[in-house]
Amino acid sequence: MSNFFESEIIHNELKEINNLQEEIYERVLSFGIMDRETKLECIDKLSTLLDKQEILYTRLSLSDDPAAIEMKENLRKSVMLMGFSADTDMRTLFNNMKKTIESLKNYVDA
Repeated sequence: MSNFFESEIIHNELKEINNLQEEIYERVLSFGIMDRETKLECIDKLSTLLDKQEILYTRLSLSDDPAAIEMKENLRKSVMLMGFSADTDMRTLFNNMKKTIESLKNYVDA
């Protein structure tokens, strides 16, 4: 394992990201039948997940560790698999995702 991923901070953040993803994925299919409060709670968790992913991406971008560079490249490839171009600016992508989450929250809260 690389030095980047040996960091306790990184290890804990990856664990938190994974836990949030699992929790969100488990609940996403029942989103339509949730009550308003549960929907807002789920949206808040989604927002937290996105924030943590953005922080991790920033840390990956600042690292010269080969494993971190590889993970960053794998993330960029996964973005391409979602239909975005290879030159997609990740900051713009994160900002657009935040706007989408905020719109969803406003829709549910209305």
